[in-house]
Amino acid sequence: MIVLTGRHFRAARALLGWTQEELSRKAKAALGTVIRLEGFEGPVHTRMDTLGRIVAVLERAGIEFLDDGQPGVRLRARGSRRG
Repeated sequence: MIVLTGRHFRAARALLGWTQEELSRKAKAALGTVIRLEGFEGPVHTRMDTLGRIVAVLERAGIEFLDDGQPGVRLRARGSRRG
């Protein structure tokens, strides 16, 4: 299981070119929640359903959360599918 931090969410949003408002709208999460999540330096703490919606929206948009010794995010190559 990957431990997600505010940096993950900030980086994912930057890769997509989304504003906090866009992420909030697409994930149906309060803007204040998105701002708060991005502010965490360590592991994020929020309701699991909210976190799940935000992660799902980012993954559908092409974000991959990495945990290969150096946790991070990357934009999935076009045409590749998660399996």
